[in-house]
Amino acid sequence: MDRSSLFQLIQEQLDPDNTGFIAVENFSSLVEHHELQLDPSKLDMLFALVQSNEDGQVCYQELIELMSSKRSSSFRRAIANGRRTLQREILLDETGLGVYKRFVRYVAYEILPCETDRRWYFHQNRLCPPPVFMAIITIVQIVVFMCYGVMLNKWVLQTYQPDFMKSPLVYHPRHRHQVWRFFSYMFVHVGLEQLGFNALLQLMIGVPLEMVHGILRISLLYMAGVVAGSLTVSITDMRAPVVGGSGGVYALCSAHLANVVMNWAGMRCPYKLLRMILALVCMSSEVGRAVWLRFSPPLPSSGPQPSFMAHLSGAVVGISMGLLILRSYEESLQKQCSWWVIIFSFITFLLFAIFWNIFAYELLGVQLPPAP
Repeated sequence: MDRSSLFQLIQEQLDPDNTGFIAVENFSSLVEHHELQLDPSKLDMLFALVQSNEDGQVCYQELIELMSSKRSSSFRRAIANGRRTLQREILLDETGLGVYKRFVRYVAYEILPCETDRRWYFHQNRLCPPPVFMAIITIVQIVVFMCYGVMLNKWVLQTYQPDFMKSPLVYHPRHRHQVWRFFSYMFVHVGLEQLGFNALLQLMIGVPLEMVHGILRISLLYMAGVVAGSLTVSITDMRAPVVGGSGGVYALCSAHLANVVMNWAGMRCPYKLLRMILALVCMSSEVGRAVWLRFSPPLPSSGPQPSFMAHLSGAVVGISMGLLILRSYEESLQKQCSWWVIIFSFITFLLFAIFWNIFAYELLGVQLPPAP
């Protein structure tokens, strides 16, 4: 019996009047004698859906969402309630796993705070689609850096080279009308040290997050941090250029760290306190370095050095939008009021920043540095 046949059987035999609900007794019998091949975790979720129901009825739409692997808050409630009645070994007790499945288990314990979610992710994880977004971004950043390094024969503090600042990728306040620069600045970096820091965090934190939460959610979070970074600089540090992917990186890192703190008891990643302290020290040091380069440049330069405000705005995006995304594993964001509040706030910020860039510079008489 295929999945569509099962849906048709349920609707025709168990809900002939199209009420949208199925009696628990009839549904339990169907689940116990089903002919559909399901992975163990999904079968347990079906029983949890039955056992957690208090009204004697199963919602047909909840069943469809479960069988279709759609994220929904009703599905999350079902597995949360079913967890108390399902006697199962914890994921760490699984034996005989291959290299890839051990890595998937490691990712589950690094990212997810709930054992039920970890088991669900472990059993439903597939290689396709692979976590390609963070890998592609990192590869492009490395290639661009290598090209400019060879062209300029300089691998640190590249922003002190006038030819580097002429790049069409760098955000410069004189070129605000070139809209792509509000995005493309993430591909160029001050030097090897900034690129290494960002690339390491993108691979160590970004890839596991993308494996668990999917390419759409993580790419949205990363790009929101990037755009918020350049727009914030254009408002708060109006004479400064911007380079580096720190806005997106800090959005990912701050969201992950905030999620770990808020779910401290449930997180099972080893040495979490030591790693939290180390991450905060590294991120703070990078911000301090950016502040130092902005206000006390070690070398003569032809104009202001890149701003540090992209780091801070990326962190704000991570703590707001990112934290909600990471806390909503297997849940529909569109059904959450807080998601629409965040989206409305972000769109409001975008509109304000657009009007600011169009009118404020001239009205305030800002003396911009000459175009490189």
